Amino acid sequence: MASPDRNESKPLSAGDELDSLRARVARLETRTPPRSRPRFRSFFAVLLILLAALLTPLSAVAAWARNDVGDTDRYVAMVTPLASDPDVQHAVSKRVTDVLMTHLDVHALVQQVAPADRPVLDKALGRLSAPLTAGITDFVQGTVDKFVASDAFEKVWVGLNRNAHAAVVKALTGSGGGAVKLTDDTVVIDLAPVIDRVKQLLVDQGLTIAAKIPEVHTDFTVLTSDSIGKAKKGFRVLQLAGFWLPLLTLLLAAGGVLLAVRRRRALVTAALAVAVGGAVLGLALSVFRAFYLDSLPDTVSQPAAASVFDALVVYLRGVVRLVVTLGVVVALAAWLSGGGRAATRVKAMWNGGIGAVRDAAGLTGGPVGAWVHRAKRWLNWTVVVVAAAVLLVWDRPTGLVTVWIALGALFALAVVEFLDDDSTPHLLPAPHG
Repeated sequence: MASPDRNESKPLSAGDELDSLRARVARLETRTPPRSRPRFRSFFAVLLILLAALLTPLSAVAAWARNDVGDTDRYVAMVTPLASDPDVQHAVSKRVTDVLMTHLDVHALVQQVAPADRPVLDKALGRLSAPLTAGITDFVQGTVDKFVASDAFEKVWVGLNRNAHAAVVKALTGSGGGAVKLTDDTVVIDLAPVIDRVKQLLVDQGLTIAAKIPEVHTDFTVLTSDSIGKAKKGFRVLQLAGFWLPLLTLLLAAGGVLLAVRRRRALVTAALAVAVGGAVLGLALSVFRAFYLDSLPDTVSQPAAASVFDALVVYLRGVVRLVVTLGVVVALAAWLSGGGRAATRVKAMWNGGIGAVRDAAGLTGGPVGAWVHRAKRWLNWTVVVVAAAVLLVWDRPTGLVTVWIALGALFALAVVEFLDDDSTPHLLPAPHG
């Protein structure tokens, strides 16, 4: 009879196996070094993302200072619509009329009119029953209003601002010159070309005494603030940093995501943080606009000043809308790519819904569907990369443009899902009771 093998061990009971496993886990835990590195990475990931969020408003302002205010064509594009703005037209008309009437000594000039020319003057004035000065004022005002509302004024306005752009930069950077100048922390435009054109119109309409008005220079306020002079150095720094600061902000956000332990969650956080930074800038612009208009002197038209302010920051507000929209879209995309319960359910509804439509239509992908199924991941990434490239090469995309690009990418992803055919039926997930 063979003796039992001495190396053969007796089977362990369930309790003994559990004790053995506990002992092995305890030994492994004692050998594992403390996990301080993930905490270290998480701390710096949060720090980088926070810095990116804080730099987002400054990056937007720097890009605006460099690309819009510092570029002549873009500056002219910003101020051109002001030529047809009713508030600006009214302010310019009133200013020009007041200056002309100040230099128009009605009684002295009427006495100098030759008797042969007085019938023409009477016809031009319309034999108004009001006092002569009031009649001429109304006549001058009407002439100025017609000119300011004409295409000729827009050409003068555009030419004036184009030639004066260097001086607008001077007002904020301290270099340049031209018809726009910085006087007592106020940016003003010389309306002399407008006055000269109106004088010629008055003469052409029979008010020949307007030709005796000397050359007049008067100022139209574009911006005024006690802090314009103080902001020169800061604005110059922002203008120089217009390219590097946005790039640094992007690198900080990317570094925070790559350094994080949970990168998908970090990407959602970074995208939302940058969106919040853009929203803070938009709120700051609204608050600053209200304080700026309240601080204007009585001699400045508030409606016209509001129109000028809105025109100068129109692209900056567009950047705000872009940053907020892009941040929300990226955060949503990162969240949907995760494995959370809600995200998984949304993806299941998306995939099942599109697949059920294809199955209900009786369509089969065939070789194309099989190929799309194999290359689905790369096709989805291609759609995302193309959408990002379109957004980057678009010249100053607005929030609406960003939404349309996102919708186009979503449609392309739906087409990829529709063509994907793994030869299995697709059903919508059953609702939970």
